[in-house]
Order: sequence, then C-alpha cells, then structure tokens
Amino acid sequence: MPTTSVTSSIVQTLGGGSGIDMAALAESLATAQFAAKIDRNTFKAESVDRQITAASTIKNMIQQLALGVGERVRTGDLSSQPQIANGAVAAVSRGAATGSGSYTLEVTGLAASQVLSSPAIAAPTGPVGSGSLTLRFGTVSGAAFSEDTAHAAVAITIASGATLADVAGAINAAGAGVTAYILNGSDGAHLMLKGSSGAANGFVIEAAETPGEEGLAALAWTPAGDPARCLANAASAQFKLDGLAMTSASNTISNIAPGLTLTLTGTNVNAPTTIRFGDPAAAVTTFMNDLTAALNELAGELGKDADPLSGDLARDPGTRALRRAQAQLAGSTVMPNAAAGAPRTLADLGLATNRDGTFRLDSTRLAATLGSSPPGVTAMLTNGIHGVFATIDKLGRTVSSISDPGTLGGSLARLNAQKLKLATEKTDLAEAQEKLRAQFITRFAATDSRVGAARATLSFLKNQIAAWNNPSNG
Repeated sequence: MPTTSVTSSIVQTLGGGSGIDMAALAESLATAQFAAKIDRNTFKAESVDRQITAASTIKNMIQQLALGVGERVRTGDLSSQPQIANGAVAAVSRGAATGSGSYTLEVTGLAASQVLSSPAIAAPTGPVGSGSLTLRFGTVSGAAFSEDTAHAAVAITIASGATLADVAGAINAAGAGVTAYILNGSDGAHLMLKGSSGAANGFVIEAAETPGEEGLAALAWTPAGDPARCLANAASAQFKLDGLAMTSASNTISNIAPGLTLTLTGTNVNAPTTIRFGDPAAAVTTFMNDLTAALNELAGELGKDADPLSGDLARDPGTRALRRAQAQLAGSTVMPNAAAGAPRTLADLGLATNRDGTFRLDSTRLAATLGSSPPGVTAMLTNGIHGVFATIDKLGRTVSSISDPGTLGGSLARLNAQKLKLATEKTDLAEAQEKLRAQFITRFAATDSRVGAARATLSFLKNQIAAWNNPSNG
C-alpha cells in the first residue's frame, strides 16, 4: 500500500530508516522557511546602502565647494588689494572697507619701545632687596620726564628674599605693558625692561625699600640719574600719507584709509613710494567660471540621484529640498543690506540657471556689474555674514545638520538609522533560522531512532519467516 506521509516518502526515496541525512534535511527546511524574509532584508539593506552612498557623495561635494569658496575668499584676490612699490618701507594689506585708487607714503621714523637695563648684578641668584617698585609712564626727552597722568602708575610688590628672576616675574605678572627679562652681559647679569612702542609709553622706575632689606634702589631709574642705562628710547612712528603728516604709537596702523592697513618696516625720507589698489575683475571672472563649473557638477549628481525612474534618492525629501534650493540659488538675495544699485544676487554676478537645472555664466552681466559697482562686488566676495561664501557655507552646514528631517543631513540620519535597524533584523533572522534548524534536528533525530528500530525489527521478522519457510526445516 503506497504511503502518503512526507516522512514515508523521504524514507522510500533515500533507502528508508536511518539512511536519511537528517542534518542536511533540517538545514534545507530551515533555509526554505526564512529565505523570503532574508531576501527582503538583503534587498532593503542594499537599497539603503546605495542611498547613503549617493547622499554622502552630494554632502561631500557641497562641503568641498564651501571649503573651496571660503579659501578663495580668504586669500583676498577677489577684492581690490593694495600693492606698494617700495616693499622695504611697509607691508600693506586690505582693511575693513573696500579700497581703490592710489596713495603716496613717506616714512620718516618708526615706532620704538624704551629699553632699560639695570646695573650689573654680581650675585643674581641672591636676594636683591624687598619693598616695592613703581612704574610711571610718559615722555622721556633728554634728561626730562613728563608723566602721562592718564596712564596709571603701577606699583609692584617685591617679597623678602626675592632674587633678580623673582623681580622679573613680579613685573611681568603685573601686566603693566612692560616686559622684564634677564640678560647676562660681559660685566654680569642685568634686569632688562622693555615697554610698549610709542613716545608716550616711556617710563621711569621708583623704588621703596624695606628697612634692613635694602637693594631695590639699584633698580630705580630716571633719565636725569643715569641716562646710559636707557638703551633705546620710546618713539612714535612718523610718516606722511598723501603728504599729510601723521604719527602712530605702533608701526601697524589699521584702516588708515578706506581698505588700507599699513605695517611700517623702514624709512624713505624725501622719497615717497606709491600704494595702488589692483583691479580684481580678472580674478572675479575666473572665480565665477569656477563656481559655475562646480555647481554644474553638483547639479549633475543631483539630477542622476533624484531621477524619478532610476535615482536612488528619487523620493528622498532632503534631496528634493536641496534641488529646490539649487534652482533658486541664482535669484536668491545674498546681500540683503546692499546699497541701492549694488549687486544683491548671484545673478548680478552673472550666474544664470538653464531649464534643465544646470548653470551658465552670463559674462556680459558680470562685466556690467564689475564696471558699475566694484565695491558691491567686493562686498559680495568677502568673508562676512552675507554674500557668496555665506550662502554656500550655509548649504554646507545644512547638509551636515541632522536636526531637520527635511534636509539632506536629516535624510542621512534617517538612512543610517534604517541601516542599523536592518542589520539588527538580519541578525535576528539568522538566529531564528538557526533555532528552527536545531528544532528540526532534534525532531528528526527521534524519528531516525524510531525508523532504525523498526528496520531492525523488520529484518528480524524477515529472517524468521525465511527460516520458517526453509524446506530443510520440514
């Protein structure tokens, strides 16, 4: 009689009884049970990986664009930069405002600091006295000192047992604008005092000694007492800009004229040099061409990844938001505080949007803006809170932020969370499949044992019947 049970069929097919490979059977059944779920998990994981790769590529492109624009802006070649004919006289740099035109510069004297030396100290590691030292500031002229009462005097306490190094430390700690240090000359150790530059920053030093611990008086100084101890006099810079005599306590004069900062380094008495502002038009044009090309690379990547039929990010909200922002980029106001008639948008700098979402540079419009409003162009291409860099930098920061689910950064956060969830699900499926395989093996082992016993009984019965039917037994 033919059997209808699955087990009987398998037994007949494989030879019956314990001849069945129970481990292979358990493996096959458990695999078949979970194959569809594992395939779905694998498909979803591969899809999420592709989306993360695509979104990360776009994110990196935008961040690299922002870094590149920032670097170009910071180099300063996109704005009108000052250049000096005689570089030995001064170093020139761009000030806060926008500069143009030219200036003449004649430097007749550089700013300097007063440098004062103490007498030689034979035993610098021993006590030099205690009490207090007082620094008074003003103008030293020959043997005369005129105190600047607006510059408060500074009293410095010198503790009992103080060495020369301790005195230097106490002066430096007072923050009075005078630096103290020790030099070892041919005649012994000297306490050196160096003030701030500028004629009004000369100084004298007074000493009040503790009775019984005298010695500080040797460090006191006035120009009438020992002028030889003053190794350098305090002085202010003396120069003429466009023929106008000017002074400065420092050799660095910030924003002395629109767009101009000077650092004086030498003199050129009766030989004025010229400072001119260069025309940044060529650099700006090159920059805008480079920016247009970079934006087109980004547009190409976005178009591929957001393609409604084949794009990995076709339904991603962050990608769609980024495409909208890109489409509006040329016409968006990036200089809300621009003066009337000054450029306000990237379109004013020639950036134009094509129908397919790519960009082109309108050189005619860029040239017109450069001609009509050079300061406005410079203002757009500076490292401020508004302008081209601020706009691109905002895009770069947005794609890095995970707080807004409607941005590319938010999409990356969501996709990474999905990836982690799918990885956990994959692990759970593998554990469940292994558990089922183990259950099958346990069940099949019992079945195999019973089949083996049945085969042994059947073999015994066959042998008995054969013995009974043997004619020799008759």
